[in-house]
Amino acid sequence: MIDAAHAAACRVAVILPCYNEEAAIAATVAGFRAALPRAEIYVYDNNSRDRTAEVARAAGAIVRTERMQGKGHVVRRMFADVEADVYVMADGDATYDAAAAPMLVAQLLDEQLDMVVGARRSEVEEAYRRGHRFGNAMLTGILARIFGRSFNDILSGYRVFSRRFVKSFPVLSAGFEIETEISVHALELRMPVAEVVTAYGARPEGSVSKLSTYRDGWRILNTIMMLFRIERPVLFFGVVAGLLALLALILAFPLAITYSQTGLVPRLPTAILAVGLVIVAVLNLFCGLILDTVVRGRREVRRLAYLGLPAPGLPRTPVSLVSPGGKAQGSSPA
Repeated sequence: MIDAAHAAACRVAVILPCYNEEAAIAATVAGFRAALPRAEIYVYDNNSRDRTAEVARAAGAIVRTERMQGKGHVVRRMFADVEADVYVMADGDATYDAAAAPMLVAQLLDEQLDMVVGARRSEVEEAYRRGHRFGNAMLTGILARIFGRSFNDILSGYRVFSRRFVKSFPVLSAGFEIETEISVHALELRMPVAEVVTAYGARPEGSVSKLSTYRDGWRILNTIMMLFRIERPVLFFGVVAGLLALLALILAFPLAITYSQTGLVPRLPTAILAVGLVIVAVLNLFCGLILDTVVRGRREVRRLAYLGLPAPGLPRTPVSLVSPGGKAQGSSPA
């Protein structure tokens, strides 16, 4: 458990990426202001064509701008620029339950977690359409199959992060696939995480969803496959090698029977193709083995960068650098 003094000293930042949310941003800011009165609330406007920035500023938020279009670009900028101990990220459309934020923050600090996901539960059909539910379940299942464990809602935009998660996460995504990348990053580094079911409501009148079911679903699926190739190269290239080898066997089997009966290879091009497929299969297998060594080194570097920051809620402690003779050489913050 984190003692009350440390919890009270934690700086909490609410970070809200926004694009054309004039109708909802004031209610979103007010909700988080009431739930977390000591937190700083940042609204990052992403080239909105309405009065999102003006309304957010009038509501008391700190408003900043990201010119590169896409939620991934906004999250990258927020993670880089905002300084805090705990980060509460949500969308600016007033659909997430701001009243649940203190509970999520408290769980992150008490259990020294690096991420708490607010899994969406909606009683309103318009808030979470069936197509989105099916796509979320399908993509969550694929992620669990590939990476061994997953969350129940990998696409939730309501998350609470520790500082060491935010400052060790190299954001590469550009759009709505950022939530998938966040989930995979936590799974790959074996971070302590949790998932809490929270209410999810419909957008207020005048607020329109920017999510395209098929286009963004395809982008998320493509991101999962890309991360599969990058993070699990042995399995990815092993599957490719297995399929190529199977095709080669199918092509070579009739040739082997003919050769055993006549001692001849009548279809030479097919034989050459089968041999070529086997060679490519072996190359894929060795490619996966080599890349696995590279990925392991990258993962170790990311893990060390992550461990270079203190656990959530704990004070920074100096680390003494002692020479072999016992003389202290200085200290640096952990």
